[in-house]
Amino acid sequence: MSENITPEVSQADLDSVMRKYDRESNTRIWTGKPKIAITLILAAFSIWCIYVTLFATFLEEIRLTSFMALIILMGFLIYPDRKDQIRPNYIPIYDIIFMIAGSGAFLYYTFNANQIINQGTRFEWYQIIIGIIGILALVEITRRCVGIPILCVAGFFLIYALSYGLTNPAFFGRVKYLVRNLFYTKEGILATPVNVCSKYIVVFIIFGAFLERTGISNFFIDMANSIAGRFAGGPAKVAVISSALCGMVSGSSVGNTVTTGSVTIPMMKKTGYQNEFAGAVEAASSTGGQIMPPIMGAAAFLMADFIGVPYADVIKRAVLPAVLYFFGIFITVHLEAKRLDLHGVPKEELPKMSRLIRKIYLLIPLVALIFWVSTNAMTMQRAASLAIVLSIVVGFINRDAHLTPGKILDALSAGGRSAITVGAACGVAGIISGTITMTGLANELINAIVGVAGDKLIIALVLTMLCCIVLGMGVPTTANYCIMAATTAPILIRMGVPIMAAHFFVFYFGIVADITPPVALAAYAGSAIAKSNPMKTAFTASRLAIAAFIVPYMFAFNPAMLLIDTTVLSVIQMTITAVIGIFGVAAGMEGYCFAQMNIVIRLVEVCGGLMLIHPSLITDLCGLALVIGGLAFQYMLGRKK
Repeated sequence: MSENITPEVSQADLDSVMRKYDRESNTRIWTGKPKIAITLILAAFSIWCIYVTLFATFLEEIRLTSFMALIILMGFLIYPDRKDQIRPNYIPIYDIIFMIAGSGAFLYYTFNANQIINQGTRFEWYQIIIGIIGILALVEITRRCVGIPILCVAGFFLIYALSYGLTNPAFFGRVKYLVRNLFYTKEGILATPVNVCSKYIVVFIIFGAFLERTGISNFFIDMANSIAGRFAGGPAKVAVISSALCGMVSGSSVGNTVTTGSVTIPMMKKTGYQNEFAGAVEAASSTGGQIMPPIMGAAAFLMADFIGVPYADVIKRAVLPAVLYFFGIFITVHLEAKRLDLHGVPKEELPKMSRLIRKIYLLIPLVALIFWVSTNAMTMQRAASLAIVLSIVVGFINRDAHLTPGKILDALSAGGRSAITVGAACGVAGIISGTITMTGLANELINAIVGVAGDKLIIALVLTMLCCIVLGMGVPTTANYCIMAATTAPILIRMGVPIMAAHFFVFYFGIVADITPPVALAAYAGSAIAKSNPMKTAFTASRLAIAAFIVPYMFAFNPAMLLIDTTVLSVIQMTITAVIGIFGVAAGMEGYCFAQMNIVIRLVEVCGGLMLIHPSLITDLCGLALVIGGLAFQYMLGRKK
């Protein structure tokens, strides 16, 4: 990427932004032989993960506990206690002790798995202490590489469990029961999130690391420039398209914002977009990368496991909502460009499509992966492993980003490094879901919201949305979804929403927390590159991503949008009304279409667009009349002017 960075945004600036807003970037500094040793450890972990997912036949408990032991070990090697610990080749003695104790706790389970499984509920106190050490080590690694918000959620549920949720009258009895369930059973740390992470997600993370080193991100940006760069406000449209494409392989809203934003944000500013708008476009588009099939920030694998459907089924149903999300952003940046009379990039400055076509082979690993998974030709982990091999072959072919043995080692190392954050977050998500299950708090929360909502689905949807946004603030995609699936999705299922639609609803609103004030990390990262006001950028990003606040209600009221129990004709009809509705809302929020809108027309457009959410003939006709009538009035007004 460095060759595409404009003089306005240096690599040092990007590193600074990543360190500030992305916990994963706050790493220790290793040089010389220690750096080589750490790189080899991370690469060996990636190779081990691929081997285990493909060939291992030992007990699941052995696989999961050894995975978590390595996550703890690597976590302490990579992430310092504080941001200011930047002394090269230095790790304090207390970190070494904590690292050995924490990883040793999980390895104790690994080497005594059969005995622990067979002893039932009879646990000695030394085993409980080992479990506490393992939990504390996981919590500390999560604090370092993920952040405080997810720990606040976990801490609340743990305090509730020890204070009120568990029935054992003795405090130490509650502690023993809690630790046993969280550490030694599959209802806590070793639950579905860590299981899916160790089995599927890590291999796809490694695939993403290899794909990035083939030069595919640059290819996506160049392709977007060639397609949309010359049109009105071209750089903003380039940002939308390139972020959607790069989001397919990126698992981080902040990382995606910084990677593509280093190129697109300066281009947008030069074209004439305001700083806040430029940063917001990139943040909203990059956050949308988490809902873009086929990878969806790795949450698609978890969703498939939670719901009990094939992975291909999830990504197939995610396509239409994702397209509508990006259509909403795209039309808003187009209207903004028209309002400001902005032009595109001169054609002679854009990449030539003829040159890009010759690099179409870069898409082979991604296309092959989608084909293998969607046709059930092989297991997901085997498909991802073969896609890694294809990425290596493609990398050797591409002269601009020639894949050397050193880059292969770097890709394996990067995959292992990224797995630390996801593994730690999934472990804490397991603590949260396990605590909720054993205390019965989920049922109490469900009953409370269902009681308030009564038989009004819209009330339950709004309350669930608020819960998802609050619980999702500052939490990575995978852990975010795990929390939502355990706490809020059952609410909607109880209200009669199909299970697939309920899980998509909470997933969407957990994701938009990345651009929703006050904890809008992706928007703040975009504002740092754009040198804009962070809060204004966050509010603008929320306005741009208005489709993300509308589309979930559409498929909650009308699951046909997720291709559930529908026909081709119904999908076409629903798509047309959804596109018109999102256009109306976007135009009303922007305040411009053909001419500047007054407040009355803006309200008419927004109300008409919102009426198209509900799947009934009356609301659709009324919504269409309002949106089209308002646009016709604006068209005539624009002709007069």
